[in-house]
Amino acid sequence: MNKWVLISVGLFILSGYQAMETDISNDLLDISIINSETTLWAYGTKNGAKQDIAPPVFEINGQEVKGVYESFVITERNIEKIDVKEYQVKGNLVSMPSVNMIFTLRVAPDNSIVRFNYFLLSEEDIKLTKIEGRDHINYLQTSMERYDSFTEVNLSEFFELEHSFLPGERILSPSSFENEISFMGPILVASNERNSLLITYEHGSQLPDRYVEFRPDKNKLISMSAVKGNYFEGQSLKDGYSTLWMNIGIVQGDIENVAKMHRRHVVDYMSENIFSRKPYIFYNTWNYQERIQAWEGKPYLHEMNKERMLKEIDVAHKLGIEVFVVDAGWFGKTGDWIASKERFPDDLSEVKQKLDSYGMQMGLWFNSDAAVTSNMLEKNKDYVMTIDGQASGPHKVWETEESYTMCLVSPFSNDYAEELIRVAKHYDIKYFKWDAFRQYGCNAPGHWHGTENNSPEERAINYSYQLPFAMVEVANKIGKAIPDAIVDFDITEGERAVGLAFLEAGKFFAVNNGPYYLSFDDSLFAPGGGMGANVLVFPGLARAVNARHTLNYDKWIPSTLFLTHYLPDDPEYSQWINIGSLILGQNGIWGDLPTISEAGVERFGTALSKYKEVRDDITRSHPVRHGRTGGSPEIHEKITADNGKGAVVIFYNYRNVWREDPENSFPGEFTYVTEHAVDNRFWANPDTEVRFDENGRAVITASFSGPGARIVLFGVE
Repeated sequence: MNKWVLISVGLFILSGYQAMETDISNDLLDISIINSETTLWAYGTKNGAKQDIAPPVFEINGQEVKGVYESFVITERNIEKIDVKEYQVKGNLVSMPSVNMIFTLRVAPDNSIVRFNYFLLSEEDIKLTKIEGRDHINYLQTSMERYDSFTEVNLSEFFELEHSFLPGERILSPSSFENEISFMGPILVASNERNSLLITYEHGSQLPDRYVEFRPDKNKLISMSAVKGNYFEGQSLKDGYSTLWMNIGIVQGDIENVAKMHRRHVVDYMSENIFSRKPYIFYNTWNYQERIQAWEGKPYLHEMNKERMLKEIDVAHKLGIEVFVVDAGWFGKTGDWIASKERFPDDLSEVKQKLDSYGMQMGLWFNSDAAVTSNMLEKNKDYVMTIDGQASGPHKVWETEESYTMCLVSPFSNDYAEELIRVAKHYDIKYFKWDAFRQYGCNAPGHWHGTENNSPEERAINYSYQLPFAMVEVANKIGKAIPDAIVDFDITEGERAVGLAFLEAGKFFAVNNGPYYLSFDDSLFAPGGGMGANVLVFPGLARAVNARHTLNYDKWIPSTLFLTHYLPDDPEYSQWINIGSLILGQNGIWGDLPTISEAGVERFGTALSKYKEVRDDITRSHPVRHGRTGGSPEIHEKITADNGKGAVVIFYNYRNVWREDPENSFPGEFTYVTEHAVDNRFWANPDTEVRFDENGRAVITASFSGPGARIVLFGVE
């Protein structure tokens, strides 16, 4: 069925300047291109809510230039992969006719969030400038007069105690407008008694290192403006200039309704790389590599070889793993990504054959380095990351050849994309783990982030602003060449470009080992055990509780986009905790697979086979949470409202550390009634009872003799 209604679209030629309206609609909204000095476009909903959006403002050749058209044409295309229609409004600007602006809007048929950006281009040598020495772009301005409560949602605060990025929500008081206090976002929600307005921008950086911000004023206007690095002084429009992507939408109801709509937008309509949204179950070899180094004193790559991989694959298959990721050390050298002849003399062929026989995909680890003797470095020696002429390298990369770190905001990115596509086709891989992509560290002239005419500081800031977009471009090139590819960006350390931008192209690798001893102000480094400097690496409660904090993103962004690795190690109580944690969407496993007991392997295999029957429902369901992470009980409900399929997981997180047997700690029993009606077919793990009330909701009684997890999957046979 065609849900699209295009009220008016076509060519609009204006004599001089005058306002002109044209409309675009879907089932939920109407968009009007007004093209006036005060309103470039207007967003309206079917229930009468309306938001006028001012034209963007740029400083070009020392002048403040508004994005208002002298004349324009509208074109459209279908992005069939994600059922999105894209409209482009193209034309020359009134105040500077030699500049062409393309205003792009993307609209889904059943979502009220509109994704948009602007692109400037000129055949003349016209430049973006900074007369006052600072960025001068105002991307968006609109009135907040209709709204009386405001919330900022940030996505990139790095909590050192958890050693993880986590989201946060902050209520903005009226004084923020009265005193014109800017804030970072990248999500703003404004609400009244009827509706809620969402405005976001797609970038990435660690809070509070802002490159873009929201600026409220006393007249209840809100602007979204550049802060630093959004362009460099003298950047030519001959090469074109694209703004970041932004999103706006109005939803009937409160912030919870907005979060649901945004979550759906991210999972279904934001990325053409649709396989990045799939809830596959992943395994990664790195945990075992660290164990043998820290606990046995052997090199990280001591067992990074064909024989060990084949043993792990056999167990991984029984557990239910679908993507088997061979981490750092599979290669001979960085840059020229070829399997190590020493560790994999058959060029990974037997590993790949075994994975194929089990129907599993192979994934590989990559960074942006190029080894000293690599062909990649020889071709790109001018694009090494440098600070004040000092190159980043050479340095060892996990016991392989010394390497230099390369600048992605340079022509190197083209060769890098081509090399990864070559590797993918050669080894038939679909999964790329990207590690050690630092947001800071290059101020070299001659790349794409400034020239000799710009200061080293300006080049460095522009590099860090552009990095997430360079990563997106490479990942999208891979996605076009390998349609079912998944690119996973490791954000397990601070100072990485965390935000909405990369989710256009891929997903995040959110938690590996967790905090270090240094995270707890302990400068001695693992005085009593651990894995090197890491603390939470043992089976039991602690690691799983810590890793579940990342589920706080699930309100706004599906947890399947934050891959987190849980431990399959015995004993049983720990295995249930880890199974219950990973099926909430983080979907990662790592550890020493051949040492898991037969009962433990069977436990994982059974539970994950049931999970796979409803994992798509869990991915799409909005989270319902009761209890604090790490509290007792900690309850997660992930039930799809329209079919009652999904999961409830109840965690009992208490143990007495002085008891020798944590499985027989203080007992407890909890009863929980689901908020949604459920499918009455279910599977539950031991010590879990389920009945149904007259409204079709599940009444779950979970009994514990000590710490553990009780799991119910609804809608399974």
